[in-house]
Amino acid sequence: MNTKIRLIIMNFLQFFVWGAWMMTLGSYGFGEKGWTGAEFGLVFSTMGFASLIMPTLFGIIADKWNAKYVYALSHLLFGVSMCFLPFIATATAFFWVLLAAMCFYMPTLALNNSIGFETLKKEGKDPTKDFPPIRVFGTVGFIAAMWLTNFATKKGLIFENPSISYSFYIAAAGAFCLAIFSFFALPSINRKVEKSTEQQSWIDKLGLRAFVLFKQKKMAIFFIFSLLLGGALQLTNAYGDSFLQDSSVFTEGGLINKFSTIILSVSQISETLFILAIPFFMRKFGIKKVMLISMLAWVARFGLFGFAGNSVLGFALIISSCIIYGMAFDFFNISGALFVEKNTDSKIQSSAQGVFMLMTNGIGAVMGNLIAGAVIAKWFEHDGLKDWSNIWFVFAAYSLVVAVLFAIIFKYKHEKN
Repeated sequence: MNTKIRLIIMNFLQFFVWGAWMMTLGSYGFGEKGWTGAEFGLVFSTMGFASLIMPTLFGIIADKWNAKYVYALSHLLFGVSMCFLPFIATATAFFWVLLAAMCFYMPTLALNNSIGFETLKKEGKDPTKDFPPIRVFGTVGFIAAMWLTNFATKKGLIFENPSISYSFYIAAAGAFCLAIFSFFALPSINRKVEKSTEQQSWIDKLGLRAFVLFKQKKMAIFFIFSLLLGGALQLTNAYGDSFLQDSSVFTEGGLINKFSTIILSVSQISETLFILAIPFFMRKFGIKKVMLISMLAWVARFGLFGFAGNSVLGFALIISSCIIYGMAFDFFNISGALFVEKNTDSKIQSSAQGVFMLMTNGIGAVMGNLIAGAVIAKWFEHDGLKDWSNIWFVFAAYSLVVAVLFAIIFKYKHEKN
């Protein structure tokens, strides 16, 4: 099996195990468990809490050990944790078990990138050009998981009376497969440590050198805006399926309501196209314009949901929003990871990618989910019903403010190749 095929399988399974459960978690919490907006905001923030330190910590370990073994063990423990979730009743207990699962999963997102980048560079290839066509199969895996979950958890499609908790078992099965594959099939990433007679500082000994990047004004501003935009990245994933399955907005048992997860998968289908366009946009426009395009795309993503209703026009707006999502998500995440890879030393690659994940899926996601949950519970949730239009418009306004500030503050001179 050649290296490219191995990286394709790694990316497919990496995002399959995420897509299997994340998009339906809101419907599980609000529908089957009856959680409040604040309780769900706390539960969904587990990805962010786990990203506060775990990606950076695991990146440090991967920089000092063989990255593929760290990667395999992480997925094995994630799969085990997911198997416990269906047996938990309260939101508080669910939070702690899901937090444990996320502590094992979230570091693998950065490790997936660093393993891919390092492997391609060892073969003399350019990650900016050669990684996006491989990463697109991660999106394919996410889509496949969403479709499987939709059919496995919606009444009458496969099972007569299914539970959304089936999604956790699907994720666990994928994680076990990836752990086995990683251990036996992924290429080894062993970094050569140069011997030095110089005395190492405690920062070097603990592997925290990547945080020195904050001393560079350009990188510090980049990471701050990564944090701010990270607050919006997971909001449609958190609330999108609940919105489409809300019978007060969309007819229960209707097309949108019954196939909500499959409809949302259009977002990931769109990703496959925009991922392939990233090399062109990066070469022509540079990181600043690409990220600014991403931020404006988030404004459109939320705004179109805000205008959508139970009509043919509403369905068209939902599909349009899902198509725009591909640009919004990929132009930030993939181009951001490539920017970090280009502007950091190879000795701290995994650690630097971990810092990027810390700012986006860590601090940013925690702030975004907790604040969004509190805002929804206080102003947009009444007698169990949610004011979805204004919820989406508030999210759109936030993204617009971030985009304007980014355009003014972030300075980066792009040199065309």
